[in-house]
Amino acid sequence: MLVPLTRKTFEQLIPTVATSDQYKYYWGKFSDVLKRALISAVAVLTIVLINVFAHNDGDPLFLLIGITAGLYWFWGPVLLASLRNMECRRYPYSGLWQGRVLDVYITEEVVGEEETVNKKGELMIVENLEQRINLEVGDKTGFVTEIQAPLRRHHQGVSRGQVAVMLVMSYQEDLGKIVKSSDVYLPTVNLWVSDYPYLRRDAFIEAINQVRSSRRKSKQPQPSNIEY
Repeated sequence: MLVPLTRKTFEQLIPTVATSDQYKYYWGKFSDVLKRALISAVAVLTIVLINVFAHNDGDPLFLLIGITAGLYWFWGPVLLASLRNMECRRYPYSGLWQGRVLDVYITEEVVGEEETVNKKGELMIVENLEQRINLEVGDKTGFVTEIQAPLRRHHQGVSRGQVAVMLVMSYQEDLGKIVKSSDVYLPTVNLWVSDYPYLRRDAFIEAINQVRSSRRKSKQPQPSNIEY
């Protein structure tokens, strides 16, 4: 099933400003917070030095820029998530796609590298591995795509044959060529599989229910106008 969505609905599902789930995604680990804090500190120091050399003591503009830069560690995730949302919102057409889980399997992927020194003083590169779930979904038209996400405990409920629903995006009005897809929702077990949480999930579930309701109404037999 592939149902085109209006632009208004699409923009409700992928908002301009980051959602709370998207903010949490980019908030990251403690090391990510430290990196942003370091950037904030360097930015503030740079602004202070510029202010000193420019002899602009007390300039409200420099003060505002300094405060903004100093809080980068806090608002940085909002910026990153909003930019990622804008990448999706540039697609002019979207639709609600429904298919099935064709396959599901687990892999280990390299998510980063760290440099360390062994007992002999030699520089070693250690790969950070992460278990990830791979979900292959498709429909009767032959469309198949794969979604990969960090493995979570609740993914134990995922299995072949389950109904899968997601938002798809395209440059073509008839959605003939799908170029991007969102999180995958499995309604029968109420589970999400995603790396980055693209969607406003409450709004997406509401959109699914509205589409299903309208399709049920369209299949109902129309009353006869013949009089006896």
